[in-house]
Amino acid sequence: MIKVLESVVSQVSIIGAYNTKFGSLVQKNKETGEVADLRSLYDLMIEAGRGALADAGLTAGEIDGVWVGSCAPGLFANQEHLAAFALEIDPIGLRYKPMTRCEDACASGSVALFDALYAVESGRVRTALVLGAEKMNLLDTKGVTHALATCSYWPDEGGLGTTFPGLFAEYAKGYARQYGYNAELLARMLASVSALCYRNGLDNPLAHFGKGGPSDRLGLTTVEAILALAPDKNPMIAEPLRLHDCSLITDGAAALVITKTSAVSEGSHKAVEIAGIAHCNERLALSHRQNLHELLAGKEAVRRAFAEAHIQAKDIDIAEVHDCFTINQLLTTEALGLSKDGQAGHDYLAGRFDRNDPQVAVNLSGGLKAKGHPVGATGVSMNALVYKQLVGEPVGAVPSRGQPEIGVAFNVGGSAVTNCVTVQRRIR
Repeated sequence: MIKVLESVVSQVSIIGAYNTKFGSLVQKNKETGEVADLRSLYDLMIEAGRGALADAGLTAGEIDGVWVGSCAPGLFANQEHLAAFALEIDPIGLRYKPMTRCEDACASGSVALFDALYAVESGRVRTALVLGAEKMNLLDTKGVTHALATCSYWPDEGGLGTTFPGLFAEYAKGYARQYGYNAELLARMLASVSALCYRNGLDNPLAHFGKGGPSDRLGLTTVEAILALAPDKNPMIAEPLRLHDCSLITDGAAALVITKTSAVSEGSHKAVEIAGIAHCNERLALSHRQNLHELLAGKEAVRRAFAEAHIQAKDIDIAEVHDCFTINQLLTTEALGLSKDGQAGHDYLAGRFDRNDPQVAVNLSGGLKAKGHPVGATGVSMNALVYKQLVGEPVGAVPSRGQPEIGVAFNVGGSAVTNCVTVQRRIR
């Protein structure tokens, strides 16, 4: 049995972050099918990297290594060997620096952060730049579906036509069976998640579905409004998951700068300690899971990260959770211990976890449902926006209870296969 080192104390802090605008950053000609790229993968990486360096007040020459999270750039944008391009952020300052791409499906960004953190902790690297980037909208729906399906277990899932909505639909069915929820109640629970994220997204100027976007124009900020949509406006994608239970196909990038906490200037308001992390894998094939009503590997990741950070669920002020599908927001909320098992849907329906919650606010950014989900960038973005909340520079809704001290990002790759939990604590 592998011994878990829960006595480890992280000595690494985030000192800068940046998030590009998220969205469908292309122009598509419906008649010809031609696609014009408005913001390329390369543009997004350069913007995010330079933005994070500026936010940290560092030059590229002060960076010792670059880690890039990207899920499938070869399929999405015909570019493998992507990490090497990060040198173009500053061709002089970054030349000869090591650059590594990390891939773990939708958790690629978190894994890039963790690998950079390990390098800093080892002492070989003092300061690292972490990027997450994905350009998804150059492909049509069929192409995107295929690219994402390669992140499932291909022989039994993607290769047989199973999509990710179909995989997470199995969790939704398992959840309903386990707790005895009928279709109507489950639909209300799932819609309460979408409504919360859409409301928060209206305050995020970088969100894919923000102010003036489809969710705003249609007024989809309540359960009733979402459930009242005509079937053609909210079609069934994979029963019981409808269109508005699914996250967005998004282009975007985000970046972080991390360094040894001992190198942070005393009293710096821009430093946030990475107090605990955990990376736990589940079996790749859904058919090999112990059950489909809880995230067992996710719960173990939470246990390990919280133990390392010496916190409990009651200590969390804000959380960014992986709502690739609305059912996963219920599951991650329960895995974090913010709701009892089987009760997250009731809690969301009761109005819990919004910006006015007296205990903890969830997905103030709008989550993947509204902020968007450029898969390789998502983990970095989640951590970047938690960081921004903790340093008093929020991007998104603001918790009414005051300045948050502790934030958590719970990022998932594949069908809840790769589970990455990061605890951030503001340095006072």
